[in-house]
Amino acid sequence: MSVSYYDQQAASFAHDTLSVDMTLLYDEFLPLLAPGSVIVDAGCGAGRDSRFFLSKGFQVLAFDASKSLVDIAEQVTGIAVAHSTFLRFTPPINVDAIWACASLLHVPKAEQQATFQHLAKWLKPEGILYCSYKYGDNDYAKAGRQFTNANEARLAAFLDGSGLRIKKVWITADARPGRADEQWLNAILEKTA
Repeated sequence: MSVSYYDQQAASFAHDTLSVDMTLLYDEFLPLLAPGSVIVDAGCGAGRDSRFFLSKGFQVLAFDASKSLVDIAEQVTGIAVAHSTFLRFTPPINVDAIWACASLLHVPKAEQQATFQHLAKWLKPEGILYCSYKYGDNDYAKAGRQFTNANEARLAAFLDGSGLRIKKVWITADARPGRADEQWLNAILEKTA
C-alpha cells in the first residue's frame, strides 16, 4: 500500500523532504561513527540523508522500495540506489551503521521483528542503527500509506531476538514546517558484540 503511494507522490514527497533540516538527528548519529564509515540508508526516500552523509566523507549504500523515489535519490546523490524492500536488501559487505529515518514505520507490525533481525545481520559487532517512528502504540492506514507507530515498550518488543540493544531513545517534534505538534520516537541501537 505505502509503496504505490510513494511511487505516485514521489515528486511532491521529494519537494517536501529534501530541504528539511535534520541537523539535530545527524548530531546524535554521526559522532558515533569513525571517518569514512559505511552507512546503509535504509528506505532512503528522495536521498536527502544519503547526500548529506556523502558530503561528510562517509560511504553510503542506499535503497528504497519505491522505484520513483529510487530514481530521484540517484539524481540527488549521484550514486546507484537499490530498488528493494528491507527484507530483500542485503549489502555486499558488513556495515558500520544503518540509518532508517521514518522508514521502518511502513513495515507492518507483524514483520518488525524479522526486519530488525535481518538488519542486524548486516552490522559489524558494535555497529549502530538509527530509527524513528511516529510516537504511539497503534497501527493505522492513512491516504494510501500504512503506519506502524512505536513507543519505548513497543520498540523493545520489535527488537526481541535481533541482537540489538537500545543505546539511546528520545522524543522529538516533527522537523517539517507546520507539523511541530507531531511527536517522533528516535532510537540509536547497538549490535551486541
